[in-house]
Amino acid sequence: MSDGQEVSRPGWPAEADDGNPTNGSGRESPSVSEGSWVTETGCLGSRCCDPKQGPYRFVGLVFMCFLGFGSYFCYDTPASLQNEIKTDMNVSTLQFSTLYSLYSWPNVVLCFVGGFLIDRIFGIRLGTLIFSTIVTVGHFVFSFGALINAFWCMQLGRFIFGVGGESLAVAQNAYTVSWFKGKELNTVFGLMLSMARVGSTVNFLVMEPIYNWVDQTQDGHVTLGITLAIGGFTCIFSLTCAIVLAILDRRRSKVLRVASAEVGEKIQLKDIGKFPLSFWLISVICVTFYSAIFPFIGLSKVFFMYKYGLSSAKANTVSSIVYIISAFASPMFGFVVDKTGRNIMWVGLACLVTMGAHAIMAFTFINPYIPMCIMGLSYSLLASSLWPMVALILPESQLGTAYGIMQSIQNLGLALISMLSGFVVDNYGYLMLEVLNLICLSLAFVSTIVIWLSDATGDGALNLSVSQRSDRDRRTESRSLLEEEEE
Repeated sequence: MSDGQEVSRPGWPAEADDGNPTNGSGRESPSVSEGSWVTETGCLGSRCCDPKQGPYRFVGLVFMCFLGFGSYFCYDTPASLQNEIKTDMNVSTLQFSTLYSLYSWPNVVLCFVGGFLIDRIFGIRLGTLIFSTIVTVGHFVFSFGALINAFWCMQLGRFIFGVGGESLAVAQNAYTVSWFKGKELNTVFGLMLSMARVGSTVNFLVMEPIYNWVDQTQDGHVTLGITLAIGGFTCIFSLTCAIVLAILDRRRSKVLRVASAEVGEKIQLKDIGKFPLSFWLISVICVTFYSAIFPFIGLSKVFFMYKYGLSSAKANTVSSIVYIISAFASPMFGFVVDKTGRNIMWVGLACLVTMGAHAIMAFTFINPYIPMCIMGLSYSLLASSLWPMVALILPESQLGTAYGIMQSIQNLGLALISMLSGFVVDNYGYLMLEVLNLICLSLAFVSTIVIWLSDATGDGALNLSVSQRSDRDRRTESRSLLEEEEE
């Protein structure tokens, strides 16, 4: 049911023909029985408090954007404090790297489990609260480990943090589709990506200054523990947003009589095998494209220093360009995709442009700022057009599990490609690393072509324009109404 559609409520008087059920004050007319004085439009007529109005959705969007801010902020804390952690905790680089591997490997399974729990057990509201709480607890266990000089406790905290982190992202995606399917969905996905990158960027900017400030009064691992705990307040902030969002979603479901994502048809495990080919190809595109982005960024600093003769600081700046650009470009590309449709076309274009960026870095000495800026734009375009495609091919009740599967496949691929990338650099150099990236992107582009061909021979939902999708939805709704009348 659309936000602007009128809703009749049990026990409420029928509305007048002029559509005005109020006495002009924003309250129900005096004919309403005592005890039912609930405003039809929310907070004394405020559009922001009326679930039937657009502003209500955008109030919810604010809390959705900050839902994962703490998780993304704290995820990159080890990277921003790498030297401090290794020194204060007296650990090797290999031991330090476990702080990331302990996050990634469990999510090969836990992303799917989290999505399934959202769809079948908890529902979107409770699931989001649970996973946000796990993220918060995990980071404070991580901080406590530093405070007591116990690296194993820090590792445990990162494991707990990982259990909730990716599952929270799945819940965030499910919330987004529940509120915005058919309404600015691509733009909203772009905003979500922007907030993720803002969280990572802010972390790199503030954590070391915070550490230096705490270090004026504390020493060693105590300084580290306090610094990490201060960063953990971003997780508490995001948990608060999860609570507020649950309240808003509950009100929205009651007023609009729309089923929340936890209500209605429940997915069965056996249904996973019935997911269409296009879904699995979307997952392949996701993992192969991202495998040419994130592992490369992780190893790119030394590459830029050796090939282009950049200083350490400038190499870091070039490496971060993709994140900086995506924070601004993702919402803009999301808006473009919302207005044009043609998701498959945009995904294919993103793959080709990213291949060009990697080819420039592999075979030329053009200033690296140029290909990295191009990569930031193409990454933003793909993220804004790929993830919303899932909502076009699967029912809402299955989206939590579907996004969980995609996250699981993505984590598996990134974990394997990261190790393979390190092996390639150690044994064959950075040129072969770029060849590996081009192979991954070629697989992503071929998968895009296969999706396009499959979609063209089917209902064609994925590459339609916005107007064509609207016409198709109206025809489908008309057929459904006719079938119901015949029954």
